[in-house]
Amino acid sequence: MRRLGITRRTRRPGRTRRAVSAGVACAAALAALTAVPAQAQESGQRTPHWELKDTGSSAVRFRGLAAVGRDTAWVSGTQGTVLRTTDGGANWRNVSPPGAGELQFRDIEAFDARRAVVLAIGEGEASRVYRTDDGGETWTESFRNTDARAFYDCLTFFDRRHGLAMSDPVDGRFRILSTSDGGRSWKVLPGAGMPAALDGEAGFAASGQCLVSAGPRDVWLATGGAARARVLHSSDRGLTWTASDTPIPAGDPARGVFALAFRDRTHGLAVGGDYRPDQTSTAPAARTADGGRGWQPAAEPPPAYRSGVAWLPYSRTAALAVGPTGTDLTTDGGRTWRTVDTGSYDTVDCTPDLGCWAAGEQGRVARLEG
Repeated sequence: MRRLGITRRTRRPGRTRRAVSAGVACAAALAALTAVPAQAQESGQRTPHWELKDTGSSAVRFRGLAAVGRDTAWVSGTQGTVLRTTDGGANWRNVSPPGAGELQFRDIEAFDARRAVVLAIGEGEASRVYRTDDGGETWTESFRNTDARAFYDCLTFFDRRHGLAMSDPVDGRFRILSTSDGGRSWKVLPGAGMPAALDGEAGFAASGQCLVSAGPRDVWLATGGAARARVLHSSDRGLTWTASDTPIPAGDPARGVFALAFRDRTHGLAVGGDYRPDQTSTAPAARTADGGRGWQPAAEPPPAYRSGVAWLPYSRTAALAVGPTGTDLTTDGGRTWRTVDTGSYDTVDCTPDLGCWAAGEQGRVARLEG
């Protein structure tokens, strides 16, 4: 989205009994944190918390994040920067594509420690996609936008081969790119199955979560900037779409749905609001239990704008939302939220082995510990 100027991950295999137990334990501990924080502190009990990892990149803002596991994560951001860790954040390697210093990387999707796809945003040729198969040693530019009217915001993958990327509306409709070879090549999908965009409607490239998928075919697209904040859904990998209104604030170029997270093809969360720090966001979170056809506002929402959201592993009810003013936790599927940290983060991602990561401004990257 041009006005913003700032602007799911695929489910990974390998559920072990140990990982399931760890996920359940973390969700239970986070629930306890919201209920009795004072008692936990007085007893000296260690509670889940974000532990900052030194990236050595304080001048970079990381809005792209791909968590592979507790040990491995990729982040992408300003100044054409891509970093990777394989030791839980103790060390970070700068694996930025050569010559990308003027690009703004806003989304990154990683399949493992060696293979990743990163999206640069912007008008015209500033929107590009790169892929690496060797941990960032080398990159191949697999897409460069040549349409001055297009502005790509986010990408997502259904599996290691099939994925989509989305652009703000061109000729009155959101434009969708498709890949069937893991991001090595892309094609523009026909626009006939896409509903007409509202006046001023676009996506927010704020956290890499304005386009998310769950399962082999379902994908959702978040919008803002128009009279209504909407979520568009496709059940056929982007060929046809339906649109639904959300209760998240709209009616201004700075307002709308900024991020989505679906734990399956029916249960989802939406967060957003007004990204301007001097503006309030009265209803920045909503939930759905029918695949996005209907959205209900949170009864107790986060206190301010949120730009990223992720479900906790193996939990049907626990999720984290992040934004510039803090992190919020829900333990009831998005009905109520409580702030558990006041640090600034733009995006969040969790993996089956309990590798929850967050990233944001001034090179901030953290992993959930506790």
